[in-house]
Amino acid sequence: MSVLYLDFAGSERDGRIQKLARTGAHIVASDPRWPGFFELAKKEKPYAIAIDFEQAPSHSLETADYLAKAKETRDTAIYLLRVPADRLDIVAKRLPQAMIVTDQELAVRVVHAEKDAQERARQKKEAAAAARKSARARAGAAEKAAGKPGTPAPLKAEASRPAKSRKAPPRPAKKPAVAKKKGAAGKASSRSSRRR
Repeated sequence: MSVLYLDFAGSERDGRIQKLARTGAHIVASDPRWPGFFELAKKEKPYAIAIDFEQAPSHSLETADYLAKAKETRDTAIYLLRVPADRLDIVAKRLPQAMIVTDQELAVRVVHAEKDAQERARQKKEAAAAARKSARARAGAAEKAAGKPGTPAPLKAEASRPAKSRKAPPRPAKKPAVAKKKGAAGKASSRSSRRR
């Protein structure tokens, strides 16, 4: 879990990041240049995004507007730092969900946001574990309803086949016909026929 801090590089950015890191939050800094800041936001999945308006207010406003509308970051808390007075109205109209804060307020909000993010992650983990446990219980109940656990259900393939496809038991082979013995009269007639 991290906080994405968007500001152009410079000595002031480094000092501000060090102060914010003292809260215990993991800070990831980047320039608010497209597409780098967005690729980093997708990769890090931050629980909070801080955007400093001091160096390039118009550019920072466009960056904040994009992040507030993007599917990957629209539910992330957005904090705006050093918004010029002449931009307050437009920021309020375009970014009603973003909060304009000072460095000290940001440090306090980051601590609370991190605790909230940890709590959400814990609840999500518990819900996933409960879902797995419930799925195992349903699978066990289904297995028990089908038969004893661990024993395969009896095969019903033979009964389900149509009658024509069932194999009939093999027929016994026919015995060769044995020639009948000729009686005395038959022998005499066969002898007489041979003499002729």
